[in-house]
Amino acid sequence: MKIGKPIILPGVLLVYLMVMSCFGYRSMRQGLMTPTYFWGTVIITLMIIVLLHFNLKKRERLRREREQDLNGKNN
Repeated sequence: MKIGKPIILPGVLLVYLMVMSCFGYRSMRQGLMTPTYFWGTVIITLMIIVLLHFNLKKRERLRREREQDLNGKNN
């Protein structure tokens, strides 16, 4: 089974978010940013990554259905 964009791209972005959150958490603990700003940014970013996953999954499904439809008409 091939691992496609709906898994790889959100996974890479999730790893990036975790790394950047570690740096941001240190700043939050030092008082350079508020906890509301930090957690709000993390939660909004997670929501965007989840929406991206479902959007890519839908596009891949539609592309596969279109290819099957075109191959079915040619036979």
